[in-house]
Amino acid sequence: QVQLVESGGGLVQAGGSLRLSCAASESRFSVHVWGWHRQAPGKQRELVASITSVGSTNYGDSVKGRFTISTDNAKNTVYLQMNSLKPEDTSVYYCAAAIGPRDYWGLGTQVTVSS
Repeated sequence: QVQLVESGGGLVQAGGSLRLSCAASESRFSVHVWGWHRQAPGKQRELVASITSVGSTNYGDSVKGRFTISTDNAKNTVYLQMNSLKPEDTSVYYCAAAIGPRDYWGLGTQVTVSS
């Protein structure tokens, strides 16, 4: 059973930056697609960014130009660099990994952006 562990969330002022990390507990499995999603109270979960094993990236419209997703394949870890944060970025951020036929999810990390 693969576990994903997120870290790096916290409280930051508007305009600030945070970097989220997510590490897979098993390094012997290859992740085909990594993703970061977020869900604010009362809202649906939305895709923030994704990256494939060959480095192809995709971003949600609201974060384009501000967030960057990257991976360290040797560590089976994905990162989300978040710059120019806005109060509307406040949410629980979840890491996801597609490994074989299954999707795995982390428990989430809270990001709060104060105005």
